[in-house]
Amino acid sequence: MLTELLKYYIAITLIPNVGNITAKKLIAHCGSVDEVFAANESTISKVLGIGNVLVDSIMSNRDEALKIAEKEIEFIEKNNIKTFVYTETDYPRRLQTCDDSPVVFFAKGEVDFNHAKILSIIGTRKATDYGTELCKQIIADLAVTHKPVIVSGLAYGIDICAHKAALHNGLKTISVMGTGLHTVYPFHHRNVANQILQQGALITDFTSQSIFDRTNFLRRNRIIAGLADAVIVIESGTKGGALVTANIAVSYNRDVLAFPGRTGDEFSAGCNHLIKTNKAALIENIADIEYVLGWMPKNIQPKQLPLFNTLNEKEMLIINHLKETDTDTIDNMSQKMQISMSQLSAMLLSLEFGGYVQSLPGKAYSLKKI
Repeated sequence: MLTELLKYYIAITLIPNVGNITAKKLIAHCGSVDEVFAANESTISKVLGIGNVLVDSIMSNRDEALKIAEKEIEFIEKNNIKTFVYTETDYPRRLQTCDDSPVVFFAKGEVDFNHAKILSIIGTRKATDYGTELCKQIIADLAVTHKPVIVSGLAYGIDICAHKAALHNGLKTISVMGTGLHTVYPFHHRNVANQILQQGALITDFTSQSIFDRTNFLRRNRIIAGLADAVIVIESGTKGGALVTANIAVSYNRDVLAFPGRTGDEFSAGCNHLIKTNKAALIENIADIEYVLGWMPKNIQPKQLPLFNTLNEKEMLIINHLKETDTDTIDNMSQKMQISMSQLSAMLLSLEFGGYVQSLPGKAYSLKKI
């Protein structure tokens, strides 16, 4: 992209209170990004959803934003940083489908952002031995047959474990950072970051002049969610970035997969909640991941469902219904089959444990091949 035009794309992201959605509206309304900075107050005020306070912010801050953007371009050129703008053909196609994807982001390293298979693997910063071993094993298994690009956030716990496991197994890996590319946070992970530059990429939508703030890590989670085909949650508490990322992924219509844990375990509670609320598919191994994502090896045919002779009349009603519809939500099934939500939920859970059905994102169910 031409440096002059890039300056405007960077600058629009630096105007206070102008998020990615608003920035895209402004660009569309004015015809081009540079016209946003030339437009008068009357033109800006006609953009749908923009109030007087935001108009004032744009008019009073855009000149300063351009000055900061010019300095950022100097940093980009000096450090051989690549830029990706949402209007350009090289912008990652998965991110392109997200309304609030970054107007521009920065990358260092080499990776195919449109690789056939990309997975985001996330979890708690306080990972247990069980969680880290599970993370290592699942990535090792995926590397054998699928060789996906692994995305994570370079944080302590599951994130750094995912990056290290990807590197160890010869996979490309992408670290989505909550800082500009002028630094690495946490600093303790700088050696891993350097390895990633040789076998993947560091990316961010923060400039080198951005002020460090822990809330940055919540903002960067949308890239982790949007860049991948699916998000896998290894371990998570009931609060934190992993659950935020999982919920963003659901809003992007991405598959969310979670490993269940024991009742009462602090860092299984988040995963169990995602599964219980049908926001995540329950997975236990690579075969489950392959099934949910449709990555079944071509030379392996799924077996037929278990025998149905142990099921009662209502359970068979559910099985036959899913045979006809392929997938359906619990709300629709309750209404169509005249079964209460509580009773239907219990039966679906029993069928899921029995290997007859599987839960899908959006409170949906389908028959399970085993």
